[in-house]
Amino acid sequence: MHSLDLQAQLNMNALPEPHARIFLLSHMRAFTSLAGHILGSHPQINGYYEMHISYEDASALDRQLELFLEGDALKPGSRYLFDKLLHNDYALRPERLGLPEVKILVSLLEPEPTIKSIVDLFSQKPTPEPLAAPEAAADYYMARLEALAEFSRTAGQPYFYFDAELFQRAPETLLPRLTHWLELDSPLNERYQIFRHTGQARKGDSSPRIHSGRIDRTPVDYSHVAVPQKVLDAARAVYEDCRRQIIEKAEDALHL
Repeated sequence: MHSLDLQAQLNMNALPEPHARIFLLSHMRAFTSLAGHILGSHPQINGYYEMHISYEDASALDRQLELFLEGDALKPGSRYLFDKLLHNDYALRPERLGLPEVKILVSLLEPEPTIKSIVDLFSQKPTPEPLAAPEAAADYYMARLEALAEFSRTAGQPYFYFDAELFQRAPETLLPRLTHWLELDSPLNERYQIFRHTGQARKGDSSPRIHSGRIDRTPVDYSHVAVPQKVLDAARAVYEDCRRQIIEKAEDALHL
């Protein structure tokens, strides 16, 4: 898109005041692509994939909108722009954004399915990947959970916590709670749209499941992935401690 075309889009499609945002803070392989697609299919929400940017001052909001408009258009009458942050490389400082309205979601998945899923994903890459090793996958997972717990202690911003498993195990309970927290005019749905970037690398889940257009409640079998018990035990201890801290600081929470 040429710069003049992009500026025209920015001018014509500016979000209505207030410029509201939804941020999902989580980690890899925690149903975040599914979450993004369900949220992004709602008529009031724009965005569904990970933009890989930090939000440390108000200029990041302009960058987010520019990135979104490079491949998508804002929905008429929509209210929110969504992004998810899954890595410690990208920070969220909501108090520095100058936003009159921001909705923050925080979500964790249990360690064993997460670590096995990370190992399985990176083992399929054409070149060797560090995260194909269970120890490296667990290190990423634990460091991410510790960063999210730190966010919960220091952000000073209300957030809603939910166990990521609920997207697959009990969406009929989770989706109404998310609808309420986000103050949406109509309910979130278990069926979702297929978008331009659905299934693309670095945009989220690239497995065939994301193309189904609905929540698939069938558990993925990772029995072929071996993770040493001591690695799982260490990750479980970090998960339980960080999850407890995050739930304690949450404005609202839904968990198993």
